[in-house]
Amino acid sequence: MDPRRLHTALSLLADRRWWTMADLIRRTAAPRRSVESLLEALAVERADDGRFRLTAEQAERIAEALRTGHRPFDPADPVGHLLPEHADVVERMRELIRRAPRGRHVLDHVAATPDTVVRRALLLGARFWLPGARLLCVGDHDLTSLAVGLIHPGVETTVVDIDERILAYIDERAAELGLDVRTRWADLRLGLPPSAAASADIAVTDPPYTAEGVGLFVARALEGLRDHGSGRVVLAYGASDRTPALALKVQNALRDLHLVTEAVYPDFNRYFGAEAIGSAADLYLLRPTGKSLAAATARARRFSAAIYTRGPQAVESRTTLRISADDLSGLRPDVLVGEWPTHVLPGVPRARLTTWLAKPYAATVRHAAVALPAGLERALARVLLATRAEHVRVFLAEPVADLAATAALLRPVYELTARGPVVDAVRCAPPAAEDETARILRAIMDRAHGKVANAWRDALIGLRGDLTKRQARALVAETAPWARDVTPLELPAHRLRELPDAVRASLQRLAAAPAAG
Repeated sequence: MDPRRLHTALSLLADRRWWTMADLIRRTAAPRRSVESLLEALAVERADDGRFRLTAEQAERIAEALRTGHRPFDPADPVGHLLPEHADVVERMRELIRRAPRGRHVLDHVAATPDTVVRRALLLGARFWLPGARLLCVGDHDLTSLAVGLIHPGVETTVVDIDERILAYIDERAAELGLDVRTRWADLRLGLPPSAAASADIAVTDPPYTAEGVGLFVARALEGLRDHGSGRVVLAYGASDRTPALALKVQNALRDLHLVTEAVYPDFNRYFGAEAIGSAADLYLLRPTGKSLAAATARARRFSAAIYTRGPQAVESRTTLRISADDLSGLRPDVLVGEWPTHVLPGVPRARLTTWLAKPYAATVRHAAVALPAGLERALARVLLATRAEHVRVFLAEPVADLAATAALLRPVYELTARGPVVDAVRCAPPAAEDETARILRAIMDRAHGKVANAWRDALIGLRGDLTKRQARALVAETAPWARDVTPLELPAHRLRELPDAVRASLQRLAAAPAAG
């Protein structure tokens, strides 16, 4: 009853061009299993490099059948007619995508094609009023933020992502292109960055294609909208037409968020990969209702590390932490952070990871123990930054692969050691009075839940008492415009690495500035 994709494949094969499996799947949006079944029923020639085409006789028979019977049909593309006017942007995005960091399969990364991200940008402009608008990209391995910036330079875009490489790449490319794009680190399972909350007019997301992943990413997108009466969420989601039950689970997750589906554009998104779902995904335009934000908050609180389709954080994963009281030898924690077995130190106060990262802990903590579930290892640096304790012991599912890099980020505040999957962080002594750079860095990182610019400003005033708040704020803005409205917990790693040099530069500007009054 739905022969469209296979008829498109037959039409493409009828002209006897050579095809690869990946190219034919991407052009037709048919699942790989469907294309394989079709080819088994046809007479094809195969080249040594794996390409194939119909025999001349088979191609003629197919062409005749298409002339007298069903004809290929493509769903209406609302912006396809605009694409030729932006061929230069497509080519630029092709190069940007080619140079981008390779996707990580454990994060369900599959790169969208250049024309897909440009068509997303064109659809936003055709459907919504974008001058002066704010866009939130909830994950952006596809570089949609750059495509939007190239076509709609008046849009202010914030990108939230867990992949440090993508954040660094987007920042670098946006600076080269002069685009208004800022980046924030976040593991969405642990919360949306404070600076991204209630900030956007439109949120775009291409999440992991599980009901858990779609539900969480869309919930965070809703938390990022500043006006639920006029805001929209744009979602890319795809499933094989052979597995409608999976699509139903996702649509039920959207229903639970009380969203109105204003439009669904079939096969709008095309990808380099994801052949099981035809290298394609639909595009949903979702409108919040009065109950959506409350539903999103409730959904996000149902914390689960398993949202992906592959790896230790896959929905089917059964990896768990096993911690006993003996593992806490030499440490008497004032608080246990994360999910701990009830029999371990039952009298010690406990805190959820999401709460720990969202706000400072109310009581004084000298010693803390943290349990990080499998798949949350990338949050280690931020969990430690959020902990103003003398000694922190963190238990992970597996050893940290890049502990040296994490230690370098935290050097102003902690010294790290590791024993397998257990990391101990001991707070450093306060820096010497004459080391002004270290003193400012320590002041910023000691206030991890506060804004970088505010802590930096106050530290500069502490060094030179005649400096006004306005002067100090301007000095920080001139030195590090990326520090505006951001906390250390949401700064991407590349910005944390730049922080010492930026602080040093602000001190040089301060020394060169005339005294106030």
